[in-house]
Amino acid sequence: MRGTTALPGTPCVTPKAGQPPVHRLEVRLPDDVPFAVGTFDGIGPMSRADFPHRHTFYEIVHVTRGTGVHVVDLDRWEIRPPHIGLIRPGQVHHWENARDLDGSVVLFTPEFLVDHPGDEEFLRRIGERPWLRLDPAAHTRTARLIAELAEEYGHGDAGFASVLRSLLHVLLVRTARLGGPAEAVAPSGRYAAVTDAFARLITRVGRDGGAEGVGLRSVRECAERLGVSPGYLTEAVRAAAGRTPGSMLREARVREAQRLLVRTGLSVRQVAARAGFDDPAYFCRFFRRETGMSPGDFRKHHDEHHDGHHDKHHDCRAPSIEEGPGRA
Repeated sequence: MRGTTALPGTPCVTPKAGQPPVHRLEVRLPDDVPFAVGTFDGIGPMSRADFPHRHTFYEIVHVTRGTGVHVVDLDRWEIRPPHIGLIRPGQVHHWENARDLDGSVVLFTPEFLVDHPGDEEFLRRIGERPWLRLDPAAHTRTARLIAELAEEYGHGDAGFASVLRSLLHVLLVRTARLGGPAEAVAPSGRYAAVTDAFARLITRVGRDGGAEGVGLRSVRECAERLGVSPGYLTEAVRAAAGRTPGSMLREARVREAQRLLVRTGLSVRQVAARAGFDDPAYFCRFFRRETGMSPGDFRKHHDEHHDGHHDKHHDCRAPSIEEGPGRA
């Protein structure tokens, strides 16, 4: 778990110049089990951090009270409890103008899912709608399940890690169901493990806060890292995710460039290097092709949009689970 978990009291790594701070999961359980659960107060001040930072772990937040906005990468979600939300490894997030924020937080690394490898597919599906407003029944079920996780975590009795993994599995399955029919979120058979490993590879965050995965330049290089052929990787990702590995790699590089353009003061040349491009001119062409805007125009547009909506969040509401997919 090196670079992912930290000793209690040292959750942040000093980042490379220009990078957002990196929050690593604090290990408190026996045998260095990379999992934590608790209230916002119990987890500590990082659970309500108002400055952009990125994680090396998954975070599920169950918001039961409060106002303000939750910002994840380029998305702004208005807080209108009860909500359940997901922050994935590598994403940059913070809480903006949060008042009376309360609820529970569940933290775990990808490695913690060893008993249920298909859970990464559920997490991928949850990530398609990462901020949901819960109806009363879903809110009650979620609160009850997280309370069971907290109780098991607090006691640390024999076999606690297996129980935590089982309860987390149930939480992920039920949360994934909120976004659509159960059959739409079923794990994708024998190809799921390779696809999940590929997704982890291209979104991996290094100890210095940089997105190491975007430094991989080709599907062939990714396949070599995973110990499979490029053809098999393409077949697996197509079957499990309905996409090509090349499109996922391009998306990861664009997303990292967007984060750095919006959340840092790095120059376009520096952003290009951090996003895995040796040639800034090629990076600009690539970015324009993928987003329809130059890096400079994207940064300017986002700055203007953010300034114009800093105190106006009525158009950023999270969808209720009755409202159908997508953001309102």
